[in-house]
Amino acid sequence: MHDTITGAVFKQMLLYGAASVSAAKQSINDLNVFPVPDGDTGTNMSLTIQTAAAELSKKEPRTVDEAAQAAANAMLRGARGNSGVILSLLFRGVSRSFKGLELADGCMFAAALQEGVAAAYNAVMKPAEGTILTVSRLASDAAMHAAEENNSVEYVLDAALRQGEETLRETVNMNPVLKRVGVVDAGGKGFCVILGGMLSALRGEPMPELGDAAAKDKADFAQVGDEDITFTFDTVFIVRTKGNPDLRPYREYLNSIGDSIVISEGDDMFKVHVHTDIPGDALNAAQQYGILEVAKVENMRIQQEDMAAGRKTISADELEDDDMEDDAVPPAGDEARKPFGFLAVCAGDGLAAVFRDMGADGVISGGQTMNPSTESILREIERVNADTIFVLPNNKNIVMAAQQCADLTDKTVVVIPTATVPQGISAMMAVDLECGDAQTIEQSMLEAAQNVRTAQITYAARDSEFDGAVIHEGDYLALLEGKLYGVDKSISALLEKLADAAKAQNAGFVNVFYGEDVTAEAAERDAACFSEKLPMAEISVLSGGQPVYYYIISME
Repeated sequence: MHDTITGAVFKQMLLYGAASVSAAKQSINDLNVFPVPDGDTGTNMSLTIQTAAAELSKKEPRTVDEAAQAAANAMLRGARGNSGVILSLLFRGVSRSFKGLELADGCMFAAALQEGVAAAYNAVMKPAEGTILTVSRLASDAAMHAAEENNSVEYVLDAALRQGEETLRETVNMNPVLKRVGVVDAGGKGFCVILGGMLSALRGEPMPELGDAAAKDKADFAQVGDEDITFTFDTVFIVRTKGNPDLRPYREYLNSIGDSIVISEGDDMFKVHVHTDIPGDALNAAQQYGILEVAKVENMRIQQEDMAAGRKTISADELEDDDMEDDAVPPAGDEARKPFGFLAVCAGDGLAAVFRDMGADGVISGGQTMNPSTESILREIERVNADTIFVLPNNKNIVMAAQQCADLTDKTVVVIPTATVPQGISAMMAVDLECGDAQTIEQSMLEAAQNVRTAQITYAARDSEFDGAVIHEGDYLALLEGKLYGVDKSISALLEKLADAAKAQNAGFVNVFYGEDVTAEAAERDAACFSEKLPMAEISVLSGGQPVYYYIISME
């Protein structure tokens, strides 16, 4: 039995914990319903602790202080989402408790867990019971009692894990949302998985398998409605500071504009997590304490809708930049910068080709369920060899992420807040480079984007409710300007209804972009209703290649 641990042993414990939660992340994702069912708790916790594992893999720590400090520093910068931030705080508290120690015994380890819990609770403005906070708190209490019985790290960790798992089983009854959906807390589950991995490392066991602590395998996301989301935007950012500013006034301000507030402080930075309707205000107020380094903003209501409809939601943190791997290719340095450049966000080879043909210098892969991060957009901005970059997000969930780039580059960034791909295309069509004036170009693009209506046809992957309508798995959904316009078992019937809407609008131009699951022949046949109802209009049927949506339709 390991009565004490060294830096090398603590490193191994962290590596085991990281591997364990990584293996279990999808099962943890399937449990996630709090604060919204965005399905990424396991991913966020895994990505967070993996930063510590990657850092420790480069080191041979001589002391538990050195190992814990390296892990805590890495996790602070790499923390993803609310659960990841809290996890990083737990380990930051451990690091503080281990400061100056070469090794740790059971009492020291238990005290470190207590310090971690204190750090997490201090950072969360309104701690909620039935979460990772509850699980970690009661686990650390059990560790303290166990240390009084046996001053052994292994004995203490075993007691903490047993209490953590017992508390986890009770979380289903501690939170109304968890109880309605019938699952345990995802963050608490992730914490127990990590503790289990750390204990397995001490025991010399093979990698532990994920146990079934949930009341059922997956949450019933259709039971979680929009009313469970108090604020719209999940907002996370890092501010680099000089010295140690007093953040108490800022905490109070955040409490007045949002909830789920977590602030984790480092030696020269602090990281904020907040749910709010005005993320820009939270970011602006933070800048009085230092320099904004990086930010991420995600729309939780859209994530909830996607999960309720059975569609996979990919967070900005999880997005893999397959189209942006060639980081070694900077803009051509020998060429003079041109005055204006253009970037568009879209999913689908056909849509990407449309933007490139219209003069876009780059296309960022992303859209609904695939929101690129600020860092991803910034990378493409730096690649465009122009002084002023116009960015077309083409999705309302990407607009704010794009806007954060303005403070992170010496280039002038102008974000045209396009909410759909058709708006982006119309905006690009309005570009007149001959005017030579950025403000005039911007105004023309904004006006063009406002003059187009967007319709979409997608699917319901499971039973759910949307805009008050009861939707069954297998139904097709028609959306007009983002609102539910029709539900049917037939795509053709929905297209007929949208054609009537275009006729009522007296549209003169209609573009029908068909998705990756639609053939050209089927698209021509389905879109014929627009020609029949609008004989004088110009109707174009084009391959978009987009996922999720069978058709994206612009009407002008």
